[in-house]
Amino acid sequence: MNQLLVRSLRGVAAILALSAFLVAPQAVAETPEDIIAKRLSDAVPGLQVNEVKVSAVPGLYEVRTNNRDMIYATEDGEYILAGEMLQLTDKGIVNVTEQARAGERAETMASFGEKGLITYPANGEQRAEVDVFTDIDCPYCRKLHDEMARLNDLGITVNYYAFPRSGPGTPSFAKYESVWCAEDQVAAMNRAKAGESVPEASCDNPVADQYQLGQQVGVTGTPAILLEDGNMIRGYVPADKLAEGLGLN
Repeated sequence: MNQLLVRSLRGVAAILALSAFLVAPQAVAETPEDIIAKRLSDAVPGLQVNEVKVSAVPGLYEVRTNNRDMIYATEDGEYILAGEMLQLTDKGIVNVTEQARAGERAETMASFGEKGLITYPANGEQRAEVDVFTDIDCPYCRKLHDEMARLNDLGITVNYYAFPRSGPGTPSFAKYESVWCAEDQVAAMNRAKAGESVPEASCDNPVADQYQLGQQVGVTGTPAILLEDGNMIRGYVPADKLAEGLGLN
């Protein structure tokens, strides 16, 4: 084989090798987010990792999963922490984990929208709006409802979301459905909260959807009061105290 032919063949081989390199899929370096998600998913069967992002603490990543507990992980996914992260500031202790949950709650509530609310609007100018997951038969829910007029006079609009704690297929659940299906929902709610009977009624209603929403945003008891920024007040708070906390006094 003459030298010219050899050089030509070598040139063709070099071009082919370069072309193969250019078109071959290149390995992509895994990010800490990918590493953490994979290690957690492999280690805990059934765990669904929804989001991994940098946390407020250098070197730690915040992990959101289908489990309500917040998880923090090192960037190599070797060490994980579960629980509340607290920050010491000049103004006291700040629950960083709860702040993150509040943002997530606000997004979830906004995505759900205002489907099927029973609303008690503020009297005059609305100065604040709260969402309350309520159970008609819950004593402290009734105590809060007794202060509805005061809340409205303070300029607070209250949106009721259904959260019958006993769950679907129970008398409390059916009672909320009857209230929602009543011709005058507010009047029916007032009667039910006062312990009076409400005529049974059925219709296409959002009670089950609202109940599931409550579970999604972490409601574990009632009343659960969600503020506009996504922070949650768990339990009964007197009307004036709530207004003070909202900065209305």
